[in-house]
Amino acid sequence: MKPNVLQLIGSFHEGGSERQAIQLARLLKESGRYNVHVACMDKTGALGGEVEALALKEIPEYRLTSFYDRNALTQVRRFALYLQKRGIQIVQTHDFYTNVFGMAAARLARVPVRIAARRETTGWRTKAQKIVERNAYRLAHAIVANSEAVRNQLVKEGVSAKKVVTVYNGLDMIRVTPPLDFQRETTLASFGLPTNANTRFVTIVANLRHEVKDHSMFLRAARRVRQSVSEARFIIAGEGELADSMRQLASQLGIERDVFFIGRSERVAEILAVSDVCALSSKAEGFSNSILEYMAAARPAIVTDVGGAREAITDGESGYLVPAGDDQIMAERIIRLLSDNERAQVMGRCGRRTIEQKFSCGAQLEQIEKLYDQMLAVEKPSLPQALSNTQREIV
Repeated sequence: MKPNVLQLIGSFHEGGSERQAIQLARLLKESGRYNVHVACMDKTGALGGEVEALALKEIPEYRLTSFYDRNALTQVRRFALYLQKRGIQIVQTHDFYTNVFGMAAARLARVPVRIAARRETTGWRTKAQKIVERNAYRLAHAIVANSEAVRNQLVKEGVSAKKVVTVYNGLDMIRVTPPLDFQRETTLASFGLPTNANTRFVTIVANLRHEVKDHSMFLRAARRVRQSVSEARFIIAGEGELADSMRQLASQLGIERDVFFIGRSERVAEILAVSDVCALSSKAEGFSNSILEYMAAARPAIVTDVGGAREAITDGESGYLVPAGDDQIMAERIIRLLSDNERAQVMGRCGRRTIEQKFSCGAQLEQIEKLYDQMLAVEKPSLPQALSNTQREIV
């Protein structure tokens, strides 16, 4: 019989963890080796259509109002009962909230294989949250890190190296392939962007929900670039509560007419196709999906040297790595590529080859299936019989 595998997803809002979780569910279903189940903690979000396309029988929701109320315990019990009734053999979670909720419920249901995740090297978690997550890791049989940088951080924090497995994000090349009827001028007009043939576009694809993405650095670099390259314009693709403050900053920098906030878009392939250079200004990352998209679209990437960035980009060959917060160096690298189209194209082609060889969906699926096989085949180690006091208070 096929193993029953469940992916627990936080929500269907656009985000790196959510997109990777949904993609993995699709890949596992297409492989035909598993009975794939999906559950979530919040059914809302633009990615819901992609989940519906999986044609699963049901997608149960376990919505929390807090980790500190009776409802949280009720939902953990509900989820544990669901796992038992469906005979789930593997539960995989993908971020902080699903780690805490999912590992607790899976332990209660005595699921044979419990796999948690970590996607960032450093973040914005409080001390209490870090303690809770460490307890969740104790309940897991394995923890998937999406880069060696993240794996090393987990080991540094005291997680057993034997427990942490690096599985790089996979990229579906279809996501960065423009439609057959793609036309640059028509696409630019549809996004409200200048259609002048001489305009050069520098693009960042990153949500505007967290200051860790450091859009302010990107905007400071944009001002420097604009002073040297008069035809340069800047695209910010992403949505979030920081959008208004970033618009204000663009105005303060005197580049409000040169920066275009296009919000979240499903048309990433077209956005990248009209871009000349792509950037990412994050203060911290695990392993950015945006970097993979830039490279797969054959666009030179200029990104901050944080997290697993250097595991994807070879500095000077497929893009440039710059120090976090250093808008001057970022600007210099952007100007260099805008001034040397041949170099930009060579870097872009190098990046695409890297994606095809190392970060494909096939490579991701192969690594996950290998992990599943290993975990199902071995006898599971003994684990704590009860939740710690700290975790009981949260869950």
